[in-house]
Amino acid sequence: MKYKQPCFVLLFLLTSSFCIAQVDTSSKSIPRYKNVIRYNLSSALIFGIDKYVVFGYERVIRKNQSISVNVGGVALPKLVSIKTDSFSLQKDTKNNSVNFSVDYRFYLGKENKYPAPRGVYIGPYYAYNKFTRDNQWLKSSGTTSTYVNTHSVLNINTIGFEFGYQFILWKRLALDLVLVGPGYAIYNYKVTSENSLTAQQKDQLYDALQQLLEQKFPGMNYVMSDEQFNSNGVLRTNSIGYRYMIHIGFAF
Repeated sequence: MKYKQPCFVLLFLLTSSFCIAQVDTSSKSIPRYKNVIRYNLSSALIFGIDKYVVFGYERVIRKNQSISVNVGGVALPKLVSIKTDSFSLQKDTKNNSVNFSVDYRFYLGKENKYPAPRGVYIGPYYAYNKFTRDNQWLKSSGTTSTYVNTHSVLNINTIGFEFGYQFILWKRLALDLVLVGPGYAIYNYKVTSENSLTAQQKDQLYDALQQLLEQKFPGMNYVMSDEQFNSNGVLRTNSIGYRYMIHIGFAF
């Protein structure tokens, strides 16, 4: 239920942008810009503004064609408490990540009244996300308890094709909507622990980490369903991905 507010904000932005655009397109003196700097608004609303800070830059390089690059720091929200037969999560000791993506856009000349970077576009994209997290667990065995530290790294590589629309409002404000972005994603999740554990204890710990990831990462419960860690603490899988974003920026 906590995503109601972000979803409402996104719906409001979509609705208002279309209404404003209808008025804005009546202008016949729109200057041509070749650059846009932007901020990823949609992911920040989902993951938290303090956890997801990604900026982008778009440059028109040919007639009705541009390249767009986005980079920044990201982090999953704070993990909730979870317990297994032997382990209970105590705290995050480290939580940082990185996001990088690039896309090549073809603005459809026949569909657009104005030149790039404004209007309907299609094109391929590549995205890379790396999430690094250290956690402290309390391991209970009979009447004794000890702490176990884990280090986990999740790498996600995605390639796909997107369809979107970029508005230029009030001559400078850029509102970029990636509306449809199907893709193919490769996931590599590796977990290591500092303490020596039995095979059964490792399985319990891996299961707990997988549950935490599924709780906090939208769609991960679908991606990792029926998947398991191998004996080295590695889970590899692939799945159909999806990209949808809202950027707000400045054209110049």
